[in-house]
Amino acid sequence: MIEQVPPTALPAWLATAAGAGQPLLLDVREPAEWHTASVHPEGAELRQWPMHTIPARLAELDRARPIAVLCHHGGRSMQVALFLQQQGFDHLANVAGGIDAWALQLDPSLPRY
Repeated sequence: MIEQVPPTALPAWLATAAGAGQPLLLDVREPAEWHTASVHPEGAELRQWPMHTIPARLAELDRARPIAVLCHHGGRSMQVALFLQQQGFDHLANVAGGIDAWALQLDPSLPRY
């Protein structure tokens, strides 16, 4: 089961996950979306890879590393998290509500689209 982590709980998830290595926030939105609104959470490395590039870049990810996946509303990120789980990744979280929830819950200055 993929853990659903709302943006307000992400800092705690990242801190807990750090025991297994530096967590990764994998933003699977498209480049135009990143330019509209992006986040850089403390305690995680950020990688911005569009969803369609994940299968080809799978070898660049460490299966033992904690990964939280982010998109606009949480749908694409959940699909990517499920795909990663099928590929043998087991420390995964979906950022529930995506960057839109992030803007609503954590950072109202973040543009919503």
